[in-house]
Amino acid sequence: MKYRRLSPAGDYVFGFGNTSFLTDAQAAAQAIQTKLKMFQGECWEDLNDGLPFFQSIAGNRDQAAIDLLVKARILETPNVQSITSFSSSLENRKYSMTAAVSTTFGTVTVGVE
Repeated sequence: MKYRRLSPAGDYVFGFGNTSFLTDAQAAAQAIQTKLKMFQGECWEDLNDGLPFFQSIAGNRDQAAIDLLVKARILETPNVQSITSFSSSLENRKYSMTAAVSTTFGTVTVGVE
């Protein structure tokens, strides 16, 4: 697995040769992060792809329902085998989560707010 590295601002990194790319576990972690940050309807190639933020998450106070959507999105990422641990919080309309995910390359930890 090989992914182009993203800068801290979320932009593609160019001009640094092979260091512009992530492989294996790091690439899997970035793939998960990217899938969690893409809203449904955002990708012109498939308007059904993405996390249904505006459709099902924004304004939703049911943390368990949001967790299910996030977990499903993680599990559909290529090379992901299972979620080994998951924790989340929903406070003052701010959702955050952290998960340990087993991939074909080893376990990675991901989180989003």
